[in-house]
Amino acid sequence: MLVEIFDVEHGACAIATCDDQTRLMLDCGQNGLTGWRPGNYLYDRGIMTLDMLAVTNYDEDHVAGLPNMYDRKININWLLRNKSVSSKTIQALKSEDGMGAGIAKLVDAIDNIFTGGTGGVASPGPSFAGMTKKVFYNDYPAFDDENNLSMVVHLTCNGKGIMFPGDLERAGWLKLLELEDFRQALRDTSVLVASHHGRESGCCEEIFEYCKPYYVVISDKGYMYDTQKTIPFYRRFTKSGPFRNETRNVLTTRKDGLISFTFNSDSWGPF
Repeated sequence: MLVEIFDVEHGACAIATCDDQTRLMLDCGQNGLTGWRPGNYLYDRGIMTLDMLAVTNYDEDHVAGLPNMYDRKININWLLRNKSVSSKTIQALKSEDGMGAGIAKLVDAIDNIFTGGTGGVASPGPSFAGMTKKVFYNDYPAFDDENNLSMVVHLTCNGKGIMFPGDLERAGWLKLLELEDFRQALRDTSVLVASHHGRESGCCEEIFEYCKPYYVVISDKGYMYDTQKTIPFYRRFTKSGPFRNETRNVLTTRKDGLISFTFNSDSWGPF
């Protein structure tokens, strides 16, 4: 099993390719500097069907590549998202700053393609051989900001856990920590993708009472904010492991580019 975390600057995009070649994409950001687009990536590899797209956050940097996916005619069989947030609520949340093209396409897809959230798929979803998933999110209107409405996706890949928390902030983390299933998911996490692209607002020390990851992965570009410099914070809580002939705790797309993990039945690790 392969999990690829792409360099999409200050955004998010990853793909899990399972043992039966089913694929789950987690967010669909893009790289404005290099021109990398998720739809082009799939198209160029002859992958015209995506079994599931999980949108962890309702901000543009998590869905900027969605129009490209539709332009390339990539079929998306299933949409996974925080369903307590309606398309009208997404539009209302974006009323102050306006919707980007990616959010606009997502709203259109929710209303016209994925009505009911399944896109017409009359089953519980793809099998994803070798992988199981759990999702957690805070409900609207208990939270009314995009970051704390982020959907946390926890994948168990041939026995090892990787967690994608979107842009969840401290208040959202603390609320989810009230759930025993969520605390167990943290215990079962070997790779943690840093919330909110490694910014301080996404840090929550309390989760590390349960979560003891080998690696933290930060998806972002060069430093834009003082609050982005959280590598020392995350390094405190990681076990570390081998990565490209080094021993590393924190991996970043801004330094390391594409970061991939293999999860086999008898071994796992990044490259």
